[in-house]
Amino acid sequence: MRIAVFSTKTYDQEYFEKYNKEYNYSFSFYETALNPNTAKLAADCDAVCVFVNDIVDDNTIKILSKNGIQLIALRCAGYNNVDLDAAKKKNIKVVRVPAYSPEAVAEHALALILTLNRKTHKAYNRVREGNFSLKNLMGFNLNNKTIGVIGTGKIGETFCKIMKGFGCKLIAYDIAENENLVALDVEYMSLEKVLEQSDILSLHCPLNKHTKHIVNKASIASMKDGVMIINTSRGALIKTEDAIEGLKNKKIGYLGIDVYEQEENLFFEDHSEVIIEDDMLLRLLSFPNVLITSHQAYFTKEAMDQITTITLENIKSFVNKLELKNEVI
Repeated sequence: MRIAVFSTKTYDQEYFEKYNKEYNYSFSFYETALNPNTAKLAADCDAVCVFVNDIVDDNTIKILSKNGIQLIALRCAGYNNVDLDAAKKKNIKVVRVPAYSPEAVAEHALALILTLNRKTHKAYNRVREGNFSLKNLMGFNLNNKTIGVIGTGKIGETFCKIMKGFGCKLIAYDIAENENLVALDVEYMSLEKVLEQSDILSLHCPLNKHTKHIVNKASIASMKDGVMIINTSRGALIKTEDAIEGLKNKKIGYLGIDVYEQEENLFFEDHSEVIIEDDMLLRLLSFPNVLITSHQAYFTKEAMDQITTITLENIKSFVNKLELKNEVI
């Protein structure tokens, strides 16, 4: 089995080579992202392995199909970047990693909350400069605060359990209730009520036509003044320009994002020596109450182990013509 791995970083190659000893697949690693212009790199392969910002649209799939690609293996849970209809028409199977260390993402969401609230990033820089003043470092207790969770799959469930330990009130919205969370006294409400009642709103839902820009001008207007919004899911859940307006008029008191609507041309790369031309990102970075991390919520040793092994097992099932348990249909 020959596999072209796109958007490869050193750690991706390290983990695939580490676990491939049990599978003996032939990998071609490419730093470039998959898109219609780079799809030809997979010409001698049977499958492609892609990540969150690879562009697997109709044009890309047509080229992959022409070159004999039979499988698209996502090494992530989300699949909004794949044209599933186009893949089906070309009889190309699509598999994903539906769950990998939900603790990794949930714990990072908590890290964003605590850092924004207690301003530990600012305190760290101050102390290193000999400034021990507490001015403008005041936070608030998480205990008894209302945490709104949109999306209560495995990551959302883990996040709720963590926040329950802080003595928070948990309210949630999803298309289906999670029985484990109901047993934990998490109260399910309509989306409108969750938006209205949350002191902290954390997004853990997939990106699709129903959830795109779920945080927008109208929904922000319905939230509490000074609300904290956390997004460790997909960037386009938040309409960036509306979030900026919410920050300017102080409706949004804190914004912590590990994902960004236009991240595909920025995240996972070092741009420290070039001029960043994304005006909305630069505007976000200008706010003292905004914290941005570069899609690192998933990035733990445990998660990398699971992502790699599940991806390889997905490929193995395809090769051996077994049931594709993680097929995206």
